Amino acid sequence: MSTKKTDPIRPTDDAARAMAQDLLAQARFAALGVLEPGSGAPFVSRIAIGQAPNGTPLTLVSSLSQHTGALRANPACSVMVGEPAAKGDPLTHPRLTLQCRARFVERQSPEHGILRASWLASHPKAKLYVDFGDFCFAMLEVERAFLNGGFGKAYQLSPQDLAPRT
Repeated sequence: MSTKKTDPIRPTDDAARAMAQDLLAQARFAALGVLEPGSGAPFVSRIAIGQAPNGTPLTLVSSLSQHTGALRANPACSVMVGEPAAKGDPLTHPRLTLQCRARFVERQSPEHGILRASWLASHPKAKLYVDFGDFCFAMLEVERAFLNGGFGKAYQLSPQDLAPRT
C-alpha cells in the first residue's frame, strides 16, 4: 500500500489572486494572532483592518491593548480575514491568512496624515477616537499568505499576489 502524500496546495492563478485581493479589500475586521511577551503563548484578538493607499493591510491600535504591547515586543503576527455567509458550512467559505510583520507609524510621522485620511474614508466611526493620544497605525507588512477558498482550494500567495489590481 502506497503512503504517497499529495500536496493540497494548488498553483496560484489569477482567480486565487482576485479572491484574496477581494477578501482583503472588503475586510473591516480581522483576527490578529500575536505572541504574548514573557510567556510566548499565542494570543488572538479582533481588530479593525483596512488598507493603506498602497494596499498594505493596516490597523489602528491603542497602546492600552494587549495585542499592541505584544506587537511592540515582537512584530511577527498573523491576520485572518473572511467571514462565513449567513447560511452553509462556515468551512466552505473563503478565508485568507496573512503572516506579517507590524510596522508602527507614529503620530508625528509624515505618513500618519495620509493613513489617517485613508482610514477615516473606510472607517468613518473611527473619527471619534483616531486622534486619542494612545492610538497609532500599524502597517501589517505581508511576508506570506495562505488562501483557503473552500474545500480543496488551498493556495500559497506572495505579497505581490496581494497587490491591488490597477
